[in-house]
Amino acid sequence: MEIKKLHKTEDSFSDVKSHKTYTQFVELLNELSKKELPETIISALNTSVDKINASTLEGKQLCRFIKQEQTSLLRKIEKELKLVPKNYYRNMWMMLGMTAFGLPIGASIGVSIGNIGLLGIGLPIGMGIGIVVGSAMDKKAFKEGRQLGIE
Repeated sequence: MEIKKLHKTEDSFSDVKSHKTYTQFVELLNELSKKELPETIISALNTSVDKINASTLEGKQLCRFIKQEQTSLLRKIEKELKLVPKNYYRNMWMMLGMTAFGLPIGASIGVSIGNIGLLGIGLPIGMGIGIVVGSAMDKKAFKEGRQLGIE
C-alpha cells in the first residue's frame, strides 16, 4: 500500500505560518514513505491525507486542522512504532525537568535560605537537567534508527 499525496498546492496558502505548516506535513509524509510501515499506519496516514484534501477550510482554520492531523499521526506513530522526530525527547524532558526537578529544587533553596521568592531559581536548573536527559535519549533513538528526519 502506498501513502497518498496532498492535492492542495503551496500557492493556496496566503500567510507564512500556514505555508510552513503545510510544508512540514508534506515533509512528514515524505519521511514516512522512506520507512517500511505496517498497513494500519499507512491507512491512518491515507485517511488523514484524504481528510485534508477534502477539506474546504482556508487560512488559519486549515492550518489548525493540518496541525491537529499531524499531531495525532505523530502520537500514533510514536506509540506503535517508537519513531520520533528530531529533538522530541529533548523538548519533552525540558518541560518535565522544569516541573519535576526545577520546582522542588527551587523550593528547597528558597526554604533553606528563608526567602521563598527564590522558588524560580530552580527552573533553569531543572531545564538544564531535562535537556541533558532528553538529548541523551534523542542520541539513543538516532543510533537505533528510530528518529525521523524532521523536527
